[in-house]
Amino acid sequence: MTLSTTQSTIRRGVVAALLAAMPIGTLAAQLTTSPTVQVKRSGPRFGMTWLGGGITDSLRVKHSVDVQAVITQFGWQYESQILSMQGGPVAVNEFVLLVGGLDQGAFLPSLSWMVGIRTPNNFEFGVGPNVTPVGVALAMTAGVTFRAGALAIPVNVAVVPGRVGTRLSLLTGFNTHR
Repeated sequence: MTLSTTQSTIRRGVVAALLAAMPIGTLAAQLTTSPTVQVKRSGPRFGMTWLGGGITDSLRVKHSVDVQAVITQFGWQYESQILSMQGGPVAVNEFVLLVGGLDQGAFLPSLSWMVGIRTPNNFEFGVGPNVTPVGVALAMTAGVTFRAGALAIPVNVAVVPGRVGTRLSLLTGFNTHR
């Protein structure tokens, strides 16, 4: 490679880097100049989970827990916003701690760490790891939050496919919209 070819390659690389950085700079300017509102949506969660495949058999054999294929869930969701733009989508980070099977005298803890997006019209989706006595799996969730005055009521469906079987949950709850 000659010196002029090397200089030309470097120039093209610098121009490409500047062009790639422009949208990031524009986004950063919007984020820093547009005031955002931090919405706290942590609160209680409750619902039902359907245990598919061999999950109930696995719980019975490995953990001596005898439950039906449908269990109740009760717990708490801790949520924080990672990034938001006024009038735009919000990136969220959630930890959902649930206890399942209380209706059947069982104690089945579940912890999910979800990272996702909430749109301005309160539709949300996320993905993240889930840990239960059955094992570790990847959880996927989608839902919507309804408003009733200062009360926010989320309704979410979560799917957790695993080696033993798939879990399908319907969860709701509430928190105050501040």
